[in-house]
Amino acid sequence: MDNSTLFTKTISLKNIGIENANVHYQLSADELHQITIEKGQGIESSTGALAINTGEFTGRSPQDRFIVKDAITENEVWWGNINIPFSPEAFDKLYNKVCSYLTNKDVYVRDSYVCADSNYRLNVRVVTETAWANLFCYNMFLRPDENELANFTPEWTVICVPSFIADPAVDGTRQGNFAILNFTKKVALIGGTGYTGEMKKGIFSALNFILPVFKNTLPMHCSANVGKDGETAIFFGLSGTGKTTLSADPNRKLIGDDEHGWTNENTVFNFEGGCYAKVVNLSEENEPDIFRAIKKGALLENIVFKEASNEVDYTDISITPNTRVSYPIDHIDNIQPGSIGQNPKNIFFLTADSFGILPPIARLTPGQAAYHFISGYTAKVAGTEAGVTEPQPNFSACFGAPFMPLHPTRYAEMLSKKMKEANVKVWLINTGWTGGPYGTGSRMKLKYTRAMITAALNGELDHVEYENHKVFGIAKPQSCSNVPSEILNPRDTWEDKDLYDIKAVELAQKFKANFAKFESYANDEILEGAPEF
Repeated sequence: MDNSTLFTKTISLKNIGIENANVHYQLSADELHQITIEKGQGIESSTGALAINTGEFTGRSPQDRFIVKDAITENEVWWGNINIPFSPEAFDKLYNKVCSYLTNKDVYVRDSYVCADSNYRLNVRVVTETAWANLFCYNMFLRPDENELANFTPEWTVICVPSFIADPAVDGTRQGNFAILNFTKKVALIGGTGYTGEMKKGIFSALNFILPVFKNTLPMHCSANVGKDGETAIFFGLSGTGKTTLSADPNRKLIGDDEHGWTNENTVFNFEGGCYAKVVNLSEENEPDIFRAIKKGALLENIVFKEASNEVDYTDISITPNTRVSYPIDHIDNIQPGSIGQNPKNIFFLTADSFGILPPIARLTPGQAAYHFISGYTAKVAGTEAGVTEPQPNFSACFGAPFMPLHPTRYAEMLSKKMKEANVKVWLINTGWTGGPYGTGSRMKLKYTRAMITAALNGELDHVEYENHKVFGIAKPQSCSNVPSEILNPRDTWEDKDLYDIKAVELAQKFKANFAKFESYANDEILEGAPEF
């Protein structure tokens, strides 16, 4: 926990259009914590973490994310309902309104950077309306030392003003909230929402454009860790698939839990300086590293306390199922120094298949890996959203479509090239259901998933027999230490084998229907990775 102001100086924001604001610059984590409590905007939990409520928005709002369409982006961005264009003229007007809105108001300013590899470092200045939002950025972005701050020049600026509500008829937004990236002016402009993840994902989205277009480096929505042998493992997966949990392995050092770059030098570096983990149903038994990281300096979002106490009830999702915590990465004991790994040798695609069809582990060919990477499959379970009464497929290209400005096949082709050059093994891991779909079967036990990943990492699965799945064509190992053999073949876990066959084809059809929009962009190798029915 940082108990003093890191660097004391005054700065002006006139150069970015904000005049006469009351600037609180580079406050320590402890100061931001205290200000939040004094303003009645947060409560200290029993572990010392700060708990806040983000207001109306407890998650991202993908339909309100825009990219300014200009000379830099016009012919590079994959425009559509994910990357929604915004005119430069409309941006300038809205930007000026936000800056004027901040006149005479308190603002919290933090200079930070992203990308742990100094060759890719991007300096970021963050301007926030609340102290707790600035604490989030202290946790999540990398922290310059005093010498670095003395000569700090920001390249990108993040401005986050939750209380500013846009007028769609005048400002060109869809509704009152917005998150807009401008690559020419190097600004992420956020308003109308207090959800802190919009700041993190704004810079992540910017890097997903900058790194491949200008640095020939692959950005990845993944976690990563390093074994004692120095080999790096990469974990892709959408929210709820276990990405953060499975990368926090007591026998491996954590590089980072969400966002990384893979360089031409065959290194993997963390974008961030912290972790942003879901805490629904969190327990010390199942996720000890995350549980113990929630202490002074951590920021809890939208949690509920147990009655008449300040002890968090992690099972209570009455505000949102998307309860979260951010904390500096050094709240985890077992971390990789410098947040950089060498020699990637295993990639895991995580999916929570609530249909109970996919095997708990399968080895993928390069074509299958590219196909599943572009597909980015997981499944929603009944009851998680209004109107969801049975499992529903959820495809998010590259396991992070809302943050990918380029066409997914560009990222997939970069990944395929790097996989071949580094001789990487790729595995599909189903952390979802076995013995039937959600409601009939049961969730895969975490101890089995960990055992399968360990077997893949230590090379044990290089010496066992495999059998190809009859519909998806992926190779299923027929034995694995500390895992019952019947678990490895999902059809065997179903009481009604014929029903399994029918549902497997139905899921494969959903894959193919989703992939249809990518087919004209995909090469032959990727197309050959499709299901075989």
